[in-house]
Amino acid sequence: MLTWEEIRKAQQRLAGVAHRTPVLRCHQFDELAGCVAFFKAENFQRGGAFKFRGAYNKIKAATETQKVSRVVAYSSGNHAQAVALSAKLLGLQATIVMPQDAPTAKIDATRRYGAEIVLYDRYTESREKIGARLAREFKALLVPPYDDYLIIAGQATVAVELIEETENLDFLLTPVSGNGLIAGCATAAKHLLPDIRIYGVEPEAGNDTFLSLRKGERVSIPVPHTIADGLQASSPGELTFPIVKQLVEGVLLVSDDELIDTLKFMLERMKILVEPSGAAAAAAVKFKKADFADKRVGVVLSGGNVDLPRLRSYLS
Repeated sequence: MLTWEEIRKAQQRLAGVAHRTPVLRCHQFDELAGCVAFFKAENFQRGGAFKFRGAYNKIKAATETQKVSRVVAYSSGNHAQAVALSAKLLGLQATIVMPQDAPTAKIDATRRYGAEIVLYDRYTESREKIGARLAREFKALLVPPYDDYLIIAGQATVAVELIEETENLDFLLTPVSGNGLIAGCATAAKHLLPDIRIYGVEPEAGNDTFLSLRKGERVSIPVPHTIADGLQASSPGELTFPIVKQLVEGVLLVSDDELIDTLKFMLERMKILVEPSGAAAAAAVKFKKADFADKRVGVVLSGGNVDLPRLRSYLS
């Protein structure tokens, strides 16, 4: 299991490199949801998402103990950008495996950070196998998107900062894909606030963690079709799921329409752009997927990387 000491080391590595993102409030949201919500705005993080924390922590830690010249990663977009940016900051080469249908903005941003892109078909090919093969060929450091304790420790710093600023929270909600974010945040939150209740949030079509918790073991589903492109994992991680199983209250499900409604609300009322995946936790609170009445609720807005054509379609 992840330790508090590893999370503190991640904080030290990220100090002065990662942004300490703001915690936002919206009274109109509180009125609609019937609670007091605190939004940890990771859409303002470097690379546009929380993923920078884990990627940088993993790569930086590796450079402290071994010679690293190139990194390889696989991602639908946010982890891709995080690894590419981290590699650039540390003077390393990067090769990123990305699905052909990833948002154009995410592919372009990853290229702008200097990474080489290898495209694949997410419905017929295995990104894990492609990534492992490239790492062997290049003798490179493989940086997985979530199933790694250094990655999880980096993501945990999201919850540490949120709790430091809010002090008391009754609930904490994060979007869920491979479980790296929620596993890290749950570990940190339970250390700082033992009585806090933690929920993950998935799109209805991508309910692998929901099903896994119900069954008590990891469940795999086909690659889900959802506008939440960052939440399309087919199964929770081997390392992350035991943490989630031990510390997380449950997983709440939201529809694509609820994600779009929440994205629109945040753009119109809060003046911030959050991608559909990043709005999942907020959607669960807004649509009262659990009883949050009159409680203090921490909500992680995990990212804000959405390309303009897709945004236009959501808004129309």
